[in-house]
Amino acid sequence: MLFIIATPIGNLDDLSIRQAKTLAASDIILAEDTRSAKTLLDAIKKRFNLTVTCSTVWSYYKEKEFQKLPEIIDLLKEGKNISLISEAGTPLVSDPGYLLVKSCVQRNLPITVIPGPSAITTALVYSGFNPQEHMFLGFFPRKESQIKLLIEKLKKIKTIFPDMVFVFYESPLRINQTLHYINIMKCNFEIVICREMTKKFEEIVRGPIDELIERDYKGEITVVIK
Repeated sequence: MLFIIATPIGNLDDLSIRQAKTLAASDIILAEDTRSAKTLLDAIKKRFNLTVTCSTVWSYYKEKEFQKLPEIIDLLKEGKNISLISEAGTPLVSDPGYLLVKSCVQRNLPITVIPGPSAITTALVYSGFNPQEHMFLGFFPRKESQIKLLIEKLKKIKTIFPDMVFVFYESPLRINQTLHYINIMKCNFEIVICREMTKKFEEIVRGPIDELIERDYKGEITVVIK
C-alpha cells in the first residue's frame, strides 16, 4: 500500500495520531528531505510514545522520482507499506510524488491519502478574502518575461471570475521583485503575505503594495492576492 501523508507545515504539534501511526509502522518512508523525516520520526516517539519500526528512509526528491520508480513499484506489488512525505505539507502539491501516484493508479495499486496541514488553505483563511473561488499557482516563475505573461493572464481571469483569489508560493529572495512587477503592471490587487505559518515567527502582512515592497522577508512564504 502506498500512503500519501501530509505533514506539519511548521509546528510539529499539528501532527495527527493517524499520520504518526502510519509513519511509525511503514516499511519504507520516501522523504523529500531525510533530515526533516528524522525530525518527524523523533517527534512521533516523544509525542505519541509509539515504537517506530520503520528504519528505512529513502531520499525522494524531484530528480530521483523517475530513477526510483521501478523499484518502488516492485516493492508495492510485494505488499510493502510505503509512505510518501514532502518536506512539509501535502505531497505532490509543488512537491515530488505525481509520477508515483500516476503509476500506481495505472497499475491499480492501492493508495491511501492521509490529509493534514496545507499552506494553501491556511493562507486563504488568514487572508480574510472569500476563499470560495481560488486558484493555486504553485511557485511564481523566475524570469521577468514569464512573470509579466502570468500577471496578464491573471488580469484576464479576473475579468471572467471577478471574485477569484490567487495563491502562490514565493522565495524570500524573489518576493520583492515579484511585488515590483505586480506594482508596475497596475494590477490593483489586494495582497496578503503569509510568512513562516504555524512557526514561532509567524507573520501575516497586509498593506499597500508600495509598503510591502520595502519590507524584508525571510522563511517560507505564501502569497494571496485578490
